[in-house]
Amino acid sequence: MTQENLYRIERKPEVLHRTGFSRSVLYSRVQQLLFVPPVSLGGERAVGWVSCEVDKVMAAYIAGHSKTEIQSLVTQLIAQRKNAMGVING
Repeated sequence: MTQENLYRIERKPEVLHRTGFSRSVLYSRVQQLLFVPPVSLGGERAVGWVSCEVDKVMAAYIAGHSKTEIQSLVTQLIAQRKNAMGVING
């Protein structure tokens, strides 16, 4: 993972293309903690996904990780987001 990917935001069409998921499958997996949720980009509906998080979840799928393992990974990634915000907000 490059430093560029660490802060790169992908919009929904790119995430759908990369994952091969349909829109409904993407949001279903987010709801089940089987995929990372999007981050707000401001406004009411503008969202995007953190590229490095998408990379990690897709790597887990490719490696054949179980549903429980992927849910654990997604939970960890969400917690890391919150910790990063704590560092930023000081």
